[in-house]
Amino acid sequence: MPTAVTQHEQTLHFLKPAKPSENSAEALSRQSIEALFNLPFSDLMFKAQQVHREHFNPNEVQLSTLLSIKTGGCPEDCGYCPQSVHYNTGVEASKLLDVEEVKAAALEAQKNGASRFCMGAAWREPKDRDVEKVAELVRTVKSLGMEACCTLGMLTESQAGTLKQAGLDYYNHNLDTTPELYGDIITTRDYQERLDTLAHVRSAGMHVCSGGIVGMGESRAQRAGLVHQLANLTPYPESVPINNLVQVEGTPLHGTESLDLLEFVRTVAVARITMPKARVRLSAGRQQMGEAIQALCFMAGANSIFYGDKLLTTGNPDWQKDQALLGKLGISTT
Repeated sequence: MPTAVTQHEQTLHFLKPAKPSENSAEALSRQSIEALFNLPFSDLMFKAQQVHREHFNPNEVQLSTLLSIKTGGCPEDCGYCPQSVHYNTGVEASKLLDVEEVKAAALEAQKNGASRFCMGAAWREPKDRDVEKVAELVRTVKSLGMEACCTLGMLTESQAGTLKQAGLDYYNHNLDTTPELYGDIITTRDYQERLDTLAHVRSAGMHVCSGGIVGMGESRAQRAGLVHQLANLTPYPESVPINNLVQVEGTPLHGTESLDLLEFVRTVAVARITMPKARVRLSAGRQQMGEAIQALCFMAGANSIFYGDKLLTTGNPDWQKDQALLGKLGISTT
């Protein structure tokens, strides 16, 4: 009978990441992804580092800034979101920012080193007139020489085409969680509607930014289910934000037992192994992690962060702290 170490080595050998062209439902089974999650921590980190170094400079992190261009008043009932009209969280609804406000924010982000500027609006699905206004904002950001990303909710094919014509590089639409848990978190749209929006984004020729939120009461097997869904999109997303739930008083998920942060690191590592060419981004929840956990996440293959004071409506480490941490770790930015 093989020893435990040999079994782990066999698992590591078996779970070689699929090439993008092989990225189908058969390429990575949910069982194989669960096996990755269950590896001893050091084995998992070693494999993630190997994969990361095959495709990226391990000492480089891409910077993005996220601006809320339309805050609050969302009709969705996402259990984690303080912008929902269903919950009393103190977030007030606002109108869409104008071109000059967005341009000023993008210039500030660019001055501080961001190469990608992301704009988020609290809509379930924008109206065509809303998309036309956002397209103008996209053109403004692109005129500064930055990559542009938007997250606006569900899109139709024609709306995705309008944004592509304006020059939008990435569209963010997270799957949030595993399919079997989804209905416990959100009831105002179904999983297939999320997949449909991603299909419209792909059809328009834009890059996909799609990830999820962990720490919403899911099991390790359910986290594996989320990664399984993402890794088997065809192709998998170019950008994969991994969020740790930021609990906001007034939302249904406030009071949920916090996720062990080493489980968060495991999620980053498994995302890196299964989506080897993606930018894996540390997103919401960094403020609560501390330097040691963030350092482990970079070792696990995270190579993108949001920087700035806020992520839409929740706190984020300030830029001075980020600079200090990256300097300690010898990580440069792009």
